[in-house]
Amino acid sequence: MKHRTFLTTLILFLLTFNLGILLVCVITFKESINRSKERSIGEHYFIVSGIVKDFTALESRETDIEASLGTLLQPYHYLAGDKNASLTLYRDRTLVYSIGREIIPLNNLGELPREGNRLVETQNIDDSTYVIVSGKLPQPFETYAAVYYYDITETILSWEQMKNILFFAGFILSGLLALCLLILLNRLFKPLSQISQTSHNIAAGSYDTRLPVSGNDELTEMSRSFNHMAEEIQCQMKELINSAESKQQFIDNFSHELRTPLAVIYGYAEYIQKAALAEEDRQSAVEFIMLECRRIQTMAYQLLDLANLKYEQITLEEIKISGLFETVRQTLHNRITQKEIQMEFIADFDIILGDACLLQSLFENLIDNAIKACGTGGHIKVHAAIEAENKIICIQDNGNGMEAKDLQHIMEPFYRGDKSRSRKDGSAGLGLAICSQIARCHGAELTFSSHPGTGTTAKITFTV
Repeated sequence: MKHRTFLTTLILFLLTFNLGILLVCVITFKESINRSKERSIGEHYFIVSGIVKDFTALESRETDIEASLGTLLQPYHYLAGDKNASLTLYRDRTLVYSIGREIIPLNNLGELPREGNRLVETQNIDDSTYVIVSGKLPQPFETYAAVYYYDITETILSWEQMKNILFFAGFILSGLLALCLLILLNRLFKPLSQISQTSHNIAAGSYDTRLPVSGNDELTEMSRSFNHMAEEIQCQMKELINSAESKQQFIDNFSHELRTPLAVIYGYAEYIQKAALAEEDRQSAVEFIMLECRRIQTMAYQLLDLANLKYEQITLEEIKISGLFETVRQTLHNRITQKEIQMEFIADFDIILGDACLLQSLFENLIDNAIKACGTGGHIKVHAAIEAENKIICIQDNGNGMEAKDLQHIMEPFYRGDKSRSRKDGSAGLGLAICSQIARCHGAELTFSSHPGTGTTAKITFTV
């Protein structure tokens, strides 16, 4: 595209520029010829007028005109000093007097106009160009004719020299302008080349490639827009990659979670089928099978809840926070009592907007995790407060805490920080994923902070 633009622009420029030079040369040439013709006509008119006056004076004195021509035309001999001009005088087409040489016989000039009019023409003679002005003298001397020659060869040579200089200068200028045009196009098309290269790099997977941005023109704005587009593409690709990895991890974890209970069920079923068992052993095997079936059933229900929460539109209602805390306390009373955990509920505000059932499930899951993390005689504090004009609820325990590497994955489905404890508790690792989705349904954000040995704090920040 750059080369086509360069050639097209250069050709148009050369055509326009050279046509302009040609037009100037033609106009200059015509003006030079016209000036020479006007000068020759003026000179012819001046000489003819003088001759007519002299002829009239001689006729009035009854003096022979032809005998006095030498004396009569003596004042016009200044033309002989001008190598470019000459004058011939004819009577009845016969040369009677000449100042300079006779360049063209009168018979070769064609029919002369009458009534004192003049014939003006330009002819090339012996490698020279002449402006020839001819005409008869007015009555009563119409038998005489005067022919004036003016050599314009030098004028034409000067014009040709000027023309050659103009075209040579035009050639030099065209070369310089072509070079400048090429440099300008290289500069203008450089961003497009960079965009093309950057596009290829992005298409090849180098999503962090960006265009350099400098200046404040349209190309700079285009570069900014391209970089913004590249950033959006990079973000979307990261999201797609993360989403794909999350889905693959979900499938892997789900397959792993199903493998253990299915293996147990198959093992005990095969054991019942092939072994001769006492009723007590058979009953024990059936209970193990039913236990693993309930585990799979619980996992299925939790996955269904997680899927429904992603698309469910909840109705926000005003809920008394104290009543919600009391319901949670009663639900978890037995577990709290068994582990002798000190439970503390503090509410700095009265009303919260949300779905009572979902919020109860959220708090129960988070407090249940805190109970699991605490040892006997642990302490759990649930505090509803105002922070930066937002309502927050913190659930803090003094349990085992978590490593940073576990903290960033705990809300992923099927993730377990302590795998042995989770399986012992019958957990599939879906509880916190469901809690996170419940928080999103309420326009809230669920975050965790923890350190090993000092406990964990779950923080729900409501923005609605």
